[in-house]
Amino acid sequence: MTATQNVMPEAAPSERPKPSRWRKAFTAITTGNAIISVFAVLAAIIVGSIMIAFTDKDVQESAGYFFSRPGDTIAAIWDAVSGAYVALFKGSIYNFTADTFVKGIRPLTETLKFATPLIAAGLGVGLAFRAGMFNIGGQGQILMAAAAAGWVGTTMSMPWPLHMIVGIIAGMAAAAIWAGIAGFLKAKTGAHEVIVTIMLNHIAAYLLAWMLATQGVLQAPGSKNPKTAPMAESAIMPQLLGPQFKLHIGLLLALVAVAFSWWLLERSSLGFRFRAVGLNPSAAKVAGINVGRTYFVAMVIAGALVGIAGVSQVQGTVTSGFGGDIDAGIGFDAITVALLGRSSPLGILAAGLLFGAFKAGGFAMQASQGVPVEIVLVVQSLIVLFIAAPPLVRAMFGLPDPERKARKQRRQKKEVSA
Repeated sequence: MTATQNVMPEAAPSERPKPSRWRKAFTAITTGNAIISVFAVLAAIIVGSIMIAFTDKDVQESAGYFFSRPGDTIAAIWDAVSGAYVALFKGSIYNFTADTFVKGIRPLTETLKFATPLIAAGLGVGLAFRAGMFNIGGQGQILMAAAAAGWVGTTMSMPWPLHMIVGIIAGMAAAAIWAGIAGFLKAKTGAHEVIVTIMLNHIAAYLLAWMLATQGVLQAPGSKNPKTAPMAESAIMPQLLGPQFKLHIGLLLALVAVAFSWWLLERSSLGFRFRAVGLNPSAAKVAGINVGRTYFVAMVIAGALVGIAGVSQVQGTVTSGFGGDIDAGIGFDAITVALLGRSSPLGILAAGLLFGAFKAGGFAMQASQGVPVEIVLVVQSLIVLFIAAPPLVRAMFGLPDPERKARKQRRQKKEVSA
């Protein structure tokens, strides 16, 4: 047999497996055009501005005599909206009315502190997205990471930095195992990861509640409250800019995770398999990729990345002992961060910083302007809504539809060939 006879003929385009419409929709939402994310944020801010104006007392009063003095209403709307966003800037970036530079820069450090777990957890959710899975088990993975790191930090005695490193590794490993359960079930039984991760969130919450209420596990010795003892000093992450700020080296750990995720997805063969399975698992299987194993490995790595959020909480932010609310909604906020970042490590970094600014500045908006902090949550929810509806964003801002252009090109090619 000749060498040419050994070469298998390439499959015709019509013979290649095509992804389902649901797979196409999932891919479009999680890895679509980055410009849609930018305009989604802009649209959400515009809607948020309208809500701020409608809830402002001065605007409501001036609207009562709008037809006699419309300028008062317009001025009140401007004062309400501009004041709210100036307060957001002062509470999240730089307070230019502060007495000293240290006080002025503190809002930025608060933004980075809030962004640290969001970035790490967002990377874990985004990595699963790229492999074609919807990992909404961030809450459970964070809780298990916090439990493992908290147990190491309160029961073991080691010198620094060994104690801190062991706690980080234990937390990441616990989260990886917890996420790996969902990956294993999907690979072996075809169980949908959304249902499995939701159930694992509930199991993790109740399991942590039991550990916090049981002496000898996580409950502080001699206490009846469901709370751990303070972390040992040798297990705590040191502050980056000194004791006057709450920013710790968990931020550096999150940045390392960003670099690792980018290398994994864009430069490694394993990342190529993740992306291939995420785009079309049937075609990936035809190409010789073990789809089930890829699902499992992707979930394990995703869980480890989410675990960084858990350990940064208990070893960096809440070191005086934690309760069952240590997750603080980060697990679900990470889904929004991953969607806004389009599952790209650099995009998730930017989205995490933005949502960290929302969290830090939202309290300043409420304190100085009386803006309900729930409006910030509404803005975050609207971002998800607009990201999930690219045609709506394109219609609002007059953006061209790339699919329409591609269809036109295919139609012209068919006419030429005919």
